[in-house]
Amino acid sequence: MSFPPTLKQLRYLSALHKTMHFGKAADVCHVTQSTLSAGLQELESLLGAQLVERTKRSVMFTALGEEVVHRALKILNDVDDLTDMAAAAKDPLRGIVRMGIIPTIAPYLLPKIMPALQRELPALELQLREDKSADLCDQMRIGELDILLYALPFACGDAEEMPLFHDGFVAAYPKGMIQKKTITTAELDSSRLMLLEEGHCLRDHALDACRLMGNKARRELSGTSLPTIVQMVAAGHGTTLLPQMAVDAGLTNGVNVDILPFSDINPTRTIGLAWRHTNPRAVTFRKLGDVIKAACTHEAVAA
Repeated sequence: MSFPPTLKQLRYLSALHKTMHFGKAADVCHVTQSTLSAGLQELESLLGAQLVERTKRSVMFTALGEEVVHRALKILNDVDDLTDMAAAAKDPLRGIVRMGIIPTIAPYLLPKIMPALQRELPALELQLREDKSADLCDQMRIGELDILLYALPFACGDAEEMPLFHDGFVAAYPKGMIQKKTITTAELDSSRLMLLEEGHCLRDHALDACRLMGNKARRELSGTSLPTIVQMVAAGHGTTLLPQMAVDAGLTNGVNVDILPFSDINPTRTIGLAWRHTNPRAVTFRKLGDVIKAACTHEAVAA
């Protein structure tokens, strides 16, 4: 009689695939390295096939091992969702929520929403992780994150989305360069436009919102963060587009730049939440979204 793999064995395998190191995988699973190795060997014996190629210096997964990991992650996600469903049925506003948030939102929005979340949802513990949208989506897909706070739209697989509010864009110029209080999209010089490097969704959202998708920002002067871009503008190296929430949070305070709104359009990005559609904690996430929306739009939170 053959026995099916255990959840513990599948967790060992997924941890090794994530870390590609037996010692680190053992730490993730809170077991000794010998225990983890023995568990993986038992799994291979049960399946009658080699999943991992072991050498002194590296770990490589066989083609079958990659497929087993892919299916194991789905199984583990389903088990975690089942556990979450039972917990949410008892008290949907209690427990841990692992939230991913993008760098162009985190430092500017968190100071505004965290006091409201602690006040309105005191039994909910937020564990935050900051990363790019694509990486956060991957982490949510494999069950490392429960929910994302980022800019919509973004292709994040089979996820449910909750739009919260709109965040405008403004133009930033070296101080004194433009003798006007507003600007039009036609006046933007794409040859001087600097944005975040490829991989940051803010780049595409800004160009799209300002109807500039046909133009190319200066890749050779792209930056890794908004503060870096702002300092480059202040030094006279070009112009940029900034989210209003970053300006409101003081990003340009004390920096030699002028902030100009647009007079011909109202460019915005949509800030929202996303979670796996199979996650049973939708009630929790929607309440979380309601509190965030209220904190950002000065609406009263419904009791």
